[in-house]
Amino acid sequence: MPADLNDYFKKKNGGSGNNGGDNKPPFNMEPPEFLKNLGKKAGFLYALIAIVVIAIVAKPFVIINSGEMGIKATTGKFEPIPMDPGFHLFIPFIQQVFIVDTKVRIMNYSSSEDLGEVMQRGSGIKKNAAISVLDARGLPVSIELTVQYKLEPSTAPQTIATWGLAWEDKIINPVVRDVTRAVVGKFNAEELPQRRNEIAVNIEEGIRKAIDAQPGKPVELLTMQLREILLPTKIKEQIEKVQVAKQEVERTRYEVEIANQQALKRAAEAEGQAKARQINAQGEANAVKIEAEADAYANKKISESISEPLLKLRQIEVQGKFNEALKENKDAKIFLTPGGSTPNIWVDTKDTQKVTSASK
Repeated sequence: MPADLNDYFKKKNGGSGNNGGDNKPPFNMEPPEFLKNLGKKAGFLYALIAIVVIAIVAKPFVIINSGEMGIKATTGKFEPIPMDPGFHLFIPFIQQVFIVDTKVRIMNYSSSEDLGEVMQRGSGIKKNAAISVLDARGLPVSIELTVQYKLEPSTAPQTIATWGLAWEDKIINPVVRDVTRAVVGKFNAEELPQRRNEIAVNIEEGIRKAIDAQPGKPVELLTMQLREILLPTKIKEQIEKVQVAKQEVERTRYEVEIANQQALKRAAEAEGQAKARQINAQGEANAVKIEAEADAYANKKISESISEPLLKLRQIEVQGKFNEALKENKDAKIFLTPGGSTPNIWVDTKDTQKVTSASK
C-alpha cells in the first residue's frame, strides 16, 4: 500500500507508538502483502490485460479446415505460398488471411430451378440460367448442363491475385457459355437430339482446352454433363411428327419382313414336301427295278440250269404219271404236244366236259 495511506492510519490512531501515546489501535491495520507490491507490478498487469483484449478483438490466428486453403496478404500483397489446413498466426491490422475452397465445386445451368448465386452457403454449388444458343438457322435453343471443377491449390494465391475471390464467374462461367454457343451453333435444331453425344463431347473438349489455356492453369475441370436440350415448340412438334412417321415406316418394314419370312417358310416347306415325294417315287422305282432285275436274274439262272437230259427226265416223269392214270381210266385219250414236250393233255371220254392238265 502507498506510504501516504500508512501515515493516514498512524494519524488516525493518535500517532506512532514511539511517542508513547495511550491510544492504540484495537486491531492490526497492516494491508496484505500483495497490495504492498501492487505499485511495482501494476504496469505489467495493465500490459497483460491490454494484450488479452487485443487478442480477443483482433483475433491474430486462423484455423483452416481440410478442403480449404489460406492465402496470406501482408499490407495488401498476397504471399505466393498458400497456407495448408491447420492453425496459423498472423499480425493483425498488417496481415490478413483469405480462406478459399479447394473442394470439388459444381456449376449448374438450368431453366427449371430457382436461380440464385449459391444454393446453400458453403455447399460449393452455384446456379445459373440455362445457356441460350442460336442454331445454324438462327432459331433459339436452351442448353442445360452441369460442370464440375476445383481450384488448383498450388496456384491459388496467383489465381486470387489475378481474378479475385469471384474467380468462378470470371473463369468458368464465360468459358462454358462461349464454348457451348460455338458448338451448338453449328447444328440445326432438328439435329441436336440425334447428335447429342457428339455435341456433349465437343463441349467438354472445348471447355477443357479453354481452361487449360489460362495462365498458370488456375482451375482443374473434372467433368461436364449435358443434361437437356430445350428446343422451340414448333421444332419439337416437327421432330415428333418425323419420329411417328419413322416408327410407322419401321412397323411396315417389320410387317413386310415377317410376311417375307412366312412366304419363305411356306416355300421351303413345299420344296421339302416335293423333294420328299420325289425321293419316295425314286425309291419305289428303284425297288421295282431291283425286283425286276432280281426276277430276270432268277429266270436267267433257271433257264441256264435247264438242260436236255433234265427235260427228258421231266418228260419221262410226266409220262409215268399218265401211264398211272390210264391204268385207272382206260377210256382216256392222250394228246402229246409237238416234239414230245410236256405238258401232255388227256381227256376222259366218259366225261367229255372234264379236262385234266398235268404239268411237270
